[in-house]
Amino acid sequence: MRQSVTLIASLVEPPSAEGAELAALAGRATALEVRADRVGDLDPDWLRDRFAGPLVYTLRSRAEGGEFGGSRERRHRRMLEVAARYDRVDLEGDRDLVPELLAAIPPERRILSWHGPAADLAGLRSRLRHLVATPAALYKLVPRAVHSGEELVPLALLAELGRRDVAAFAAGPVGAWTRLIAPRLGAPVVFAAAGGEPAAPGQLSLARLARDYGLPELGEARALFGVVGSPALPSLSPRLHNAAYRALGVPAIYVPFEVPSFADFWLEVVESALPANLGLPLGGLSVTTPHKDVAFAVAGATSPLAQRLQTVNTLTRRAGVWEGESTDAEGVVEALRARAVEPKGRRAAVVGCGGAGRAAALGLALAGAEVAVVNRGAERGLAAARALGLPFVALADLDVSRFDLFVHATPLGRAVADELPLPVARLPEGSAVVDLVYGEAPTRLVAEAARRGLAAVDGREVLLCQARPQFRAMTGQELPVEVGRVALGLAGEGA
Repeated sequence: MRQSVTLIASLVEPPSAEGAELAALAGRATALEVRADRVGDLDPDWLRDRFAGPLVYTLRSRAEGGEFGGSRERRHRRMLEVAARYDRVDLEGDRDLVPELLAAIPPERRILSWHGPAADLAGLRSRLRHLVATPAALYKLVPRAVHSGEELVPLALLAELGRRDVAAFAAGPVGAWTRLIAPRLGAPVVFAAAGGEPAAPGQLSLARLARDYGLPELGEARALFGVVGSPALPSLSPRLHNAAYRALGVPAIYVPFEVPSFADFWLEVVESALPANLGLPLGGLSVTTPHKDVAFAVAGATSPLAQRLQTVNTLTRRAGVWEGESTDAEGVVEALRARAVEPKGRRAAVVGCGGAGRAAALGLALAGAEVAVVNRGAERGLAAARALGLPFVALADLDVSRFDLFVHATPLGRAVADELPLPVARLPEGSAVVDLVYGEAPTRLVAEAARRGLAAVDGREVLLCQARPQFRAMTGQELPVEVGRVALGLAGEGA
């Protein structure tokens, strides 16, 4: 039996005069939450002319992460003025459960909520007992997770409740992944950003929930995988892996783990029994910046390539042992070959000596390229070059005329205002450029290199190539390449 969840779009930006963006929500969101603390008190009749679903009124207080800072009297007056005109009204359990409001808003139209600091399971149970003492259609508990492990508490609460009228998840980037797991544990709704601006840290957009995770449909999931990074939320890996799961019928879900400290994440989440107890044992992790070196240290077994690099981007659990591998090298080499660029005989400059840069440099060297490690910081760059047995060139001394293959492996290029990491105008004719940074569209480096007629490899192409052995290791199946290209927006581009 197919299951689905109700999606509630949170409106935190004033709508346009025409409200076309609200009409565009039709068929995507079941209900619309008006965050009146952010957009003011909008006319419900005007909203209903543009959005046919139920309307939810929320006046989130500053005490609970919102922007309403007025008096309690003013707060309750605003809520009473709109109470009869909205289908649901969010009442904060710590300040709104007063006779006047409860008389005006019947139980079937109430959402009782609490947003606050991280809490242990006993504390969250106590919060819920306080809320359920007042009848309501939905109870919402959202503790804020700052450190890894804190986000597990609301999931544990949902698992023990077995109720369909409680939504519990963790706020903040660390807790973003719990928003995706909560509906599988009984939470009846998921709140999503109506547009690009989230209503709270860690909230994903409505478009992304559909594109990356298939919501509102809840596919079968008996295993949990994810990408570990800081940041992890911008990663396209969930979109890629989940699209392949759906295409192949793999019963799994792949989520973004935003991890400030890999050591804390390993102890509090990976080594926790909770994911398995929830029916979602953690089976594999993609590891990205800045955790690849630490991931190598915690792996119970590593490949010869990973040992040489002292870094991994893949951790797979087999018979209770976490095995580490680096597929970054394969990703760069195969992405070049897919563009008919053979590394053998090329003179390659790899700019950046983090885990991905070291892997790219070694992979190209093993493929027959003449490789130099290039880095802004000489001490770190020299250490990486020596460990790989390759020459080092300081970025300030880089003579691009000596090379015909360039790999960019620094964080530059994620932001629109970032400077170009390579002087594209001075690169030799016939050069190839690989940018390991990626976004929804080609980076400025890739776009300008392509404009010059150079072979320009988008980071999404590298992601797809390095994800294929990851996917094989995690699922035992081959990632469908065309499915991956469509998911990453590469259909019709390149090879």
